[in-house]
Amino acid sequence: MAELKDTGTLGLAAARIGVAQPAASRLLAEMEEMLGLSLHERQGRGLQLTPAGKALALRAARIEIELADAARELAEAATGRAGVVRVGSVTGPALSLVMPTLIALQRSFPEFRAEVTVATSAALCDSLREGRLDFALARLDPGETQLEAVVIAGEPLSLVVRRGHPLLVRPRISVEDLLGYDWVMGDDETLLTQTVIARLSELGVPLPQRRISTSSFLFTLALLNQTDAIAPLATPVVDSFAGNPSVPFVSLPIDLGLTVAPFSLVTRTGARLTPAAQRLIDAMRGG
Repeated sequence: MAELKDTGTLGLAAARIGVAQPAASRLLAEMEEMLGLSLHERQGRGLQLTPAGKALALRAARIEIELADAARELAEAATGRAGVVRVGSVTGPALSLVMPTLIALQRSFPEFRAEVTVATSAALCDSLREGRLDFALARLDPGETQLEAVVIAGEPLSLVVRRGHPLLVRPRISVEDLLGYDWVMGDDETLLTQTVIARLSELGVPLPQRRISTSSFLFTLALLNQTDAIAPLATPVVDSFAGNPSVPFVSLPIDLGLTVAPFSLVTRTGARLTPAAQRLIDAMRGG
């Protein structure tokens, strides 16, 4: 049922679970007979799940995820080794929280391994629902039922420039001074950009020039390094590298009161984390 929901065709769903199409067809017919409900309906060359079929498919997908997690947990128990933790995070917490925690953990547990995915909250939540992540540090949309969240912390923003930027020699930087330079942010749909636009509107300040938009952290740093652009970045991230004189970026000494909505620890609703994943969470939260 989970594969049918993903593929929309009986043949491909059967191939994915390693059975012949006639056998898959019989299984589907048997389920419908047992339940006394129609789970699918033909649609052209494929099929579409009914509301009952979709509900069952969602449960089936969760069962698949739980079985996979159980296998990983049993492997950890059998070998005595920490398994691979699959953690996702938006950029700020990835650099300010996940990375230092992993470095500290590996000092105490050399065999501790982690796969870290850095992406947008929407992409991370999709991966979490599909079982490709154990947990994520992200922002959850209201009304979400498959995932649950515990708020961790807010994210103040700093304005970052390259060392040697013309603004750094001024005794005092005004908001008007900032508007003389390009600002590097994502498109208008990203949370950071929306936060900046809303705050500048509150201050009655015109929107800055944005000739290049990007949500890539690395591309942003490359632009800052080679131009006089300004980039709003999470303050904890800036603090993690700005104190090193060899790093070619610094934050401007001006506070516009820019703060992004808090990020949360996001998990699948009702899921039981593997011991390794729980260990990483406890370490990040100071437990």
